[in-house]
Amino acid sequence: MSDFEAPNRLDRIEVLAIRNTEAIAALTTKIDNLTDNVNDLTNNVGRVLSRSAVLDDVLLELRDSQEQQQRNFEEHQRHFDEHQRTTNAALNSLEAILVQLIRIFPQS
Repeated sequence: MSDFEAPNRLDRIEVLAIRNTEAIAALTTKIDNLTDNVNDLTNNVGRVLSRSAVLDDVLLELRDSQEQQQRNFEEHQRHFDEHQRTTNAALNSLEAILVQLIRIFPQS
């Protein structure tokens, strides 16, 4: 009976070895797929981080530009106000001169 059990036992071991080989092949395929997915995810994360860095730089430039525009606007406003004051002063002087000329040379 021992001779009969030995091939049976060997057959079982061979079946187990085949199953293990198939399981290892399936796991290897899954690991390869997982590795591809991780690589894709890593690439996507790298692209997102790169884009984020670019957008951060753009935002900083926009903020700086907006601050510069605000300073320019304030400076132009000061110049406008000063020009308006000097124009009003000149008009007042001209008006005073005109009044004096009318007094000196009244219209007949």
